[in-house]
Amino acid sequence: MPDAGTGKKLKLDVRRRVWRYRDGSMKKNTGVPEWAKGAVWYQIFPERFANGDPSNDPEAKDLGVPAPRGWKVTPWTGDWYSLAAWEKKNYGSFFRSVIHRRYGGDIQGIIDRLDHIERLGADAIYLNPVFVSSSHHKYDGESYHHIDPNFGPDPEGDRALVASAGETEDPATWVWTAADRLFLELVRRAHRRGIRIIIDGVFNHSGRGFFAFRDLLANGRASRYKDWYRVMKWNAPGPDGFIYRGWWGINDLPEFKRDRRTFNAGYKRYLFDITRRWLAPDGDTTAGTDGFRLDVAACIPHGFWKEWRAEVRAIKPDAYLTAEVADIDPAFVSGGEFHAMMNYPFAYASSSFFADVGNRTSSLEFDRALAELRRAYPEDVTHAMQNLFSSHDTPRLRSIIRNPDLDMASHHEYHRKTKTEFNPSYRTGRGGERERKVHMLMAAFQAVYIGAPMIYYGDEYGMTGANDPDCRKPMLWPDLAYAAESPRPDRRSGREPNVPDRGLFARYREFLSARKASPAIRKGTYRTLYAERNGHLFAFERRLGSSSAVCVFNAGETPRELSLRGNWRKKPDLLAGRAVLKTAPGALRIVMPPLEAAVLAPGPHSPRATIV
Repeated sequence: MPDAGTGKKLKLDVRRRVWRYRDGSMKKNTGVPEWAKGAVWYQIFPERFANGDPSNDPEAKDLGVPAPRGWKVTPWTGDWYSLAAWEKKNYGSFFRSVIHRRYGGDIQGIIDRLDHIERLGADAIYLNPVFVSSSHHKYDGESYHHIDPNFGPDPEGDRALVASAGETEDPATWVWTAADRLFLELVRRAHRRGIRIIIDGVFNHSGRGFFAFRDLLANGRASRYKDWYRVMKWNAPGPDGFIYRGWWGINDLPEFKRDRRTFNAGYKRYLFDITRRWLAPDGDTTAGTDGFRLDVAACIPHGFWKEWRAEVRAIKPDAYLTAEVADIDPAFVSGGEFHAMMNYPFAYASSSFFADVGNRTSSLEFDRALAELRRAYPEDVTHAMQNLFSSHDTPRLRSIIRNPDLDMASHHEYHRKTKTEFNPSYRTGRGGERERKVHMLMAAFQAVYIGAPMIYYGDEYGMTGANDPDCRKPMLWPDLAYAAESPRPDRRSGREPNVPDRGLFARYREFLSARKASPAIRKGTYRTLYAERNGHLFAFERRLGSSSAVCVFNAGETPRELSLRGNWRKKPDLLAGRAVLKTAPGALRIVMPPLEAAVLAPGPHSPRATIV
């Protein structure tokens, strides 16, 4: 039977109870919010994005551990690998001291830079954790019902307010701090611009400073929270008096108790309550966030995610839920849990095609890898998948390009295998014009492929960095003057200028503008037009009703030419790119420079594109 929306033929997959298109992709409505389909995401690591209020910068007492002697906030515009006096004296090593650095990024900084996010073309923001924590990353939370005081305007006042309120896990005891209210102001201002915001939910584990774990440390088995954590043995030797399970064996990240199906009832109730607090503050869904990204989702039972999804749906039906799952795994999105996932397999496939050299795939192999991803998920999920190239856990896009044929975990793997801090062969600089062109090409592909592009802050300006910690540098801003950057932690090589690449930013805007101008690119279907077994020319069509767009990528090193069959009434609009278009009888010739992309809008009455 034909699908009324696309005209593509459908057949019933009896075993999965879903309709599939002829190419094997699923058609199934999984409840994905309409706004999330094809949205452009911008990921922000709050402590490193912008310091809008230096008066709230962390002090030595806020680190959560005994502060190194002479500790100070690290200058935003300093050389990343340079050591401050306190770092040299106490550690003598960048990799041992960097975890103690703070740069002062805060909520006000995000508010101040909303113009940048809007100019780039983003529709939605994903914030790494913003809840109370003494770490820079905040994946070791101390509370999920308050924003970190150092992200707000009055850290000391917030701490005093919370201490005097007598708060418990009961939301009736919770107060709104100045940081909480400033965060809601960020949400309000983003919404006013048409930008959505989701926040990071770290439900699998907490930090040792979490209010329930502190009570457990103080009261042991008499604690009201004794059943919240995975305590393995009571009355055990050691400073805590009991043994508990930490995430990946990390003692600083105690895991919450669960059975094979779901979490402990008390902790689960708390999660439901904080979900309501941020989706609908004081009962107002318009004032709240627009969803959650869920950390290490695969570590938590599927049963809980189904219960939580139902709770979210009851509070805010159009809230978007996305999971951190690094592999292809339809179970998380086809059974009433998440709407989509962070699409790491998209990054793996893209880097193999565009960036790799020795292990490089052809456009046909690339097309097959993308097709496998599309077949794995229902069609509406595919439209909502967060198509990323880099994140806070991976090398930055430019460094992936600069170090071809290395997987995303290469830096960590080198450290694990050699027990040394830095791979001496890893290239941390931006590279030359070729690397810049590949970066532009990948940004163009991310902008026009089916799904929801997600840009990690600073990639639009060409920031570099290997895995954590190097991928978490302070954001490059055009209105700030930065020290030249040492390309290596041993600082034995010459420094490079550290300035934002405005031309690269313009290229991002160009292709994201083409995306916004074309309904077919935002939410249309996908069809491969051309892929070759031994080359790197790739073309596909996006179509929605009578609107269509043809996207062509020459990822090779030489100019290429291809023709689209059809009697063109006029030369198509070139929405983006630097291709040369030539009409000919019965065809349109497209001349593509090397390492270049182009987006064409053939027009509402043009025939379906076919490569000659």
